[in-house]
Amino acid sequence: MTTPTALFYLFSAVLLFASFRVITARTPVNAALYLVLAFFSASCVWLLLQAEFLAIALVLVYVGAVMVLFLFVVMMLDIHVDEVRQGFWKHFPLAAVVGVVIALEIAAVLLGGFRIGDAPPADATAMKLGNTKLLGIDIYTRYLYPLQIAAVLLLVAIVAAIALTLRHRKDTKAIDPSIAVRARKADRVRLVQVKPVLPQPAAAAATAATAQPAGGQS
Repeated sequence: MTTPTALFYLFSAVLLFASFRVITARTPVNAALYLVLAFFSASCVWLLLQAEFLAIALVLVYVGAVMVLFLFVVMMLDIHVDEVRQGFWKHFPLAAVVGVVIALEIAAVLLGGFRIGDAPPADATAMKLGNTKLLGIDIYTRYLYPLQIAAVLLLVAIVAAIALTLRHRKDTKAIDPSIAVRARKADRVRLVQVKPVLPQPAAAAATAATAQPAGGQS
């Protein structure tokens, strides 16, 4: 076994473990951290496949931006994890079977793309351009419409996340900024003169209490 093959199996095993822990973690924050580990493992696999641009894009875009946004939304929504996790292990066998079926279907569809022997020989001119430039040419020529559709879907997801955070919550306290700006000192502070009340010492109070019955008898 060569070194690249051993590294491929190592990163693939870490990727599978992190993916499984994403759906079985007890808190959303732990699930997000395991998802970051899964992204790093996938980027290492891309590096082994000599796809440097995809590996760097996976780290910068997903780990650096999407995961930060995910954590921000999760913490702002204040999701009750206990209510969400009710019945998880009850439905886990069915979900596992459905996941395996979907994985087999995807493998059956994409299996033809992994047959390296049937691939046409690479053009020498294309090899000089590099993977990044060739990927950019394919995205903005052959796959331009799918790229625009994905951009629209991401925009809809961003708008939906903002709309969820702007919902009215009863457990939050907020003020109107316009009212706070128009506030004056006279409206906030009012000076009131109060006469001082000095508490009497305990001994003086006891003497006064004993003197009052004697004065009454005389």
